[in-house]
Amino acid sequence: MKLRDYIIRRLALLIPILIGVTLLTFTISHIIPADVARHYAGGAKANPETIARIREELHLDEPLYKQYGYYLNDLIHGDLGECYTERRPVAEAIKQYLPATAELTILSMVIAIFIGIITGVVSAVKRNSWIDHVTRLIAITGVSMPIFWLALMLQLAFAYKYPILPLDSRLGIGVVAPNHITGLYIFDSLVTGNFTALKSSLYHLILPSITLSFASLAIILRITRSSMLEIVRSDYIRTARAKGLRERTVIYKHALRNALIPTVTVAGINFAALLGGAVLTETIFNWPGMGRFAVTAVNNLDFPSVMGFTLLMAIVMVAANLIVDLLYSVLDPRVRLGD
Repeated sequence: MKLRDYIIRRLALLIPILIGVTLLTFTISHIIPADVARHYAGGAKANPETIARIREELHLDEPLYKQYGYYLNDLIHGDLGECYTERRPVAEAIKQYLPATAELTILSMVIAIFIGIITGVVSAVKRNSWIDHVTRLIAITGVSMPIFWLALMLQLAFAYKYPILPLDSRLGIGVVAPNHITGLYIFDSLVTGNFTALKSSLYHLILPSITLSFASLAIILRITRSSMLEIVRSDYIRTARAKGLRERTVIYKHALRNALIPTVTVAGINFAALLGGAVLTETIFNWPGMGRFAVTAVNNLDFPSVMGFTLLMAIVMVAANLIVDLLYSVLDPRVRLGD
């Protein structure tokens, strides 16, 4: 199957998935025991006329299937609804918060993948050595350690005890944000030549990116080590060694490529999940991203924002799985698209 045909076929599957996500989210958000119109009008002491007007504007006085029809019609025309928490369209709010989460997620996954794969390979090659024991301890710690505790300990150590790193936010006090191009401060700073903002944004990314990457690093390390241990026992690896190839060539050219297939799967799923909003990390580091946006929307019964967030995450998850499938065929020529 050609690459273009495969991508088109996979994207076509996105339509029923998104319809299912919207239907499920819409139904749940509209059957919970909460009076949204009263909440938007000001709570228990709200004016009954105001409540009635809001209920009519939001079509809350009509059957649920009609409300869903109105929502789908707006969605087809690119309208995600109104963010009642911030009094602006949901699309504008997502456009503001998504780049902050994307930048943090990308850097975190770069750290997790780079360190996780290297340490996983070394741990497998040096099996049962002290290096292997240390890396396995790191993996167990990363999986079991609560992320909020790690964030607080890093802040305590490097922002309070030894104040060498900033506590929170994306930029330092008095630093002007780079001209908006993508919303990714590192990229925008490089393009516009704003090296002051570049230095400050990198400086502020250190603690949250390390915090967010630690759990993913541990999982990638563990998966890479397990895959490598299985691959190095294969017949073709023994044959490569028997031919007199250098051990480095055997490990990194022949074994690692096949061992990366499960690692790529885990990395893709983790990236999509982190892009969905690392709520605890963003809250502790006062990071203006999608996690905090979603939590604020839920706490304020801002259902259009919740549904916009859920819809975006469904698209991200499908896209991540598509990219993972494409990488399979790159890593292993025996894997054909569409099989």
